[in-house]
Parts: sequence; structure tokens; C-alpha cells
Amino acid sequence: MAAGFNPDAATAAYLATLSPAQHERAIAYTQGGHWLLLWGMLVTLVAMALIWRSGLLVRLGRRVHVRRPNLAVFLSALLFFLLDWLIELPWSVYANWGRERSYGLTSQGFGGWLGEDILSSAISIPLVALLAVAIYALMRRTPRWWWAWSGLVVVLGIILMVVIAPVAIEPLFNNYTPAPAGPTRDAVVELAHRAGVPGDKIYIYDGSKQSERYTANVSGLFGTARVAMSDVMFKRGADLAEVRGVVGHEMGHYAEHHVLWLAAGMSLLAMLLFFLVDRLYPVAARWFGAESGISDPAHMPVAWAVAAVVGIFLVPLMNSISRYDENAADRFSLKVAHEPDGLAKALVKTIEYRASSPSRLEEILFYDHPSVERRIHAAMVWKAENPQLVGK
Repeated sequence: MAAGFNPDAATAAYLATLSPAQHERAIAYTQGGHWLLLWGMLVTLVAMALIWRSGLLVRLGRRVHVRRPNLAVFLSALLFFLLDWLIELPWSVYANWGRERSYGLTSQGFGGWLGEDILSSAISIPLVALLAVAIYALMRRTPRWWWAWSGLVVVLGIILMVVIAPVAIEPLFNNYTPAPAGPTRDAVVELAHRAGVPGDKIYIYDGSKQSERYTANVSGLFGTARVAMSDVMFKRGADLAEVRGVVGHEMGHYAEHHVLWLAAGMSLLAMLLFFLVDRLYPVAARWFGAESGISDPAHMPVAWAVAAVVGIFLVPLMNSISRYDENAADRFSLKVAHEPDGLAKALVKTIEYRASSPSRLEEILFYDHPSVERRIHAAMVWKAENPQLVGK
């Protein structure tokens, strides 16, 4: 360990680069986000009750010929998700735009945000409706085990979306341009070669169009994989050490196949969710006054209400999977990029939307990333243990 270097003191010094007022603002934003989970669930339950009481899905089901169950499910799902989007739109405006704007995390106008939300819904609603067709077909054919087979459908859907998103969906929302020749591109290409990941697709995108969050990502699989850095990084003065530290982290996700492990984890959680929905549906059906079983697409609001309640209890499990991958990606970045200070400087810039030092319980329950304090401290410990590698 490097003589005279104290990881605890170095971590505290990095956190002290933000004022107490900035930390308090981050805490308020982050803890308010925890409450959004509860309020969002309640809004969804209200939406489900309104859709159910409208009787629109029941009337639609009567008009679709019984010999075409897949068509009945698809049309019911389209109507259901469209109604849900419309009813929950005021909440979405507050939670996803108004609140972000009030904290200075977006400068996007309401019209721009609404247009992108409509476009996103126009893409996602038909896709989720197709997923519903597959799940309801399994309900009809394997009523005892549909929940298990549906988990496999979910994992296939996730992988398909990961493959096509960089080429078919993401360009609809942002402009991706190849990183220009220069020190930044050269550093990323060299890092990609060192990490053993594709280095021929390196992009900068106009992420500031939607958000002021400091971020980068590696998206896609197989031939669609690419490195993308938000222009926010450079507007906020990212130097080469930061770029290497951040991109090294994102490359770690790709090199260690985190998207596949995450898909597998989400599949298992989907199985658990569907299993609990299947078992709890009769209770909810009595509350809603529903007479048919869970395989009736007209009763989607009942099943969705159960899923909303159960889902909030699965959030800590989903977060645990994500935190594990994020820790692994940090370790990969340190091992390959050798930029503990670059990574630490970048992490400090994320504190504005993720409070730095939550309690251990708060982190377990609500954080999909390890706390910034823990991540910086791990980087400083690596720096103390590997002084000969820093910056090389």
C-alpha cells in the first residue's frame, strides 16, 4: 500500500468538493424518489380501478370472435395499455418531467418531453401487447405452469430489445455521431483494445436534449454493440482520466456479459412475479368483482393491479442484481483503465441525482447502484494498493 495515502481521507476529500447545500439537495431528490415508488403504485391501482369500472375491455372481448383468442388478447392489451397511459399521464408529467426540471436535471421543454413520451408509448405499447399474446397463450395451454414458461418469454424479449435498440429505437430519440478523431477517441479505442471489446463504434450523443445527467453507456449485443458518451460529460469538463474511468466501467458491463446475466436475473424475477400474481389473483378478483379467471384478457386490470403491488416488494431484489453488476464494472474499470481518480471525479458528478452516503438499509432497498461513497472508497483502496499502475 502506498505510504502516506489514506483511502478514507481521500474519499472524504472527494465528497467535500460539493457543498453541504448540494448534498442536502441530492438527499432531498433521492429520498423523494423513494416515495415515488409508493405513489406510483397507488396511481396505478387507481388507473386499474378506473379501467375496470369502465367495462371497455369486457365489451371489446364480446365483439372479438372467440375462435381468435390471440387477436382478442392483442386488441385488449392495446386498449388496456393505451388507457393506462392516458390515465397515468398527469402523474408521468410530474414524476418524469416536472420534478426533474424543478431539480435542474433537465432543460427539455414540455412539448419536447411529451412528444418523446408519445413516441415511446407508440413503440412500447404494441410490443408489450405482443408479449401479452404470448403470455396469455401460455395461460390457456399450460394453466398450471404458465408463470414459469412466461419467464423464458421475458428473457427472450429482453435480449431482442438489447440487440435492436441501438439501431432501431435509440436513434429515434437522439442523434448519435462518431466521436471525432482526437485524444478522446484515441483513449477510448486504446481502452477497448486493452479490454477486449469492440472499439470500432464509438459515439457521442446529444443526451443533454433530455437530461443533464452525467453518463455514458455500452449498448447492444453482437454486431450492434457500441460505446456511447453523452455530450453532458464534455459540457461538464470531463478530462481523459474521467473518460477512461467511465468508459472502462461501461466496457466492463459488455466484457463480463452483464446484459445476459441481468436478463437471466430478470427472467427469474419475472417467474416469481407471475407466480405470485397467479396465486393472488383470486383475492384481487373478489375485490374487483371479477368473475372470470386470470386467462381472460378482459381482466387485465385485475392482474396488473396485483403485479403493481407485488412488484414494489421485488424492487430490492432487482436492485441487488444491478448493484452486483455495477460493482463488478467498477472493478473492471480499475483493472483495465487504471484511473481511480478519474472514476472518482466522475462519480462525484452523479451525486446530484443519487445521494452519496445512504444508510446500508436504504441502499439495499432503493439503490440500483452502490452508493457513491462506497464506490469512491473502493477506488481509493485500489489506488493505495496499486500505486505503480495509476494512470498507466
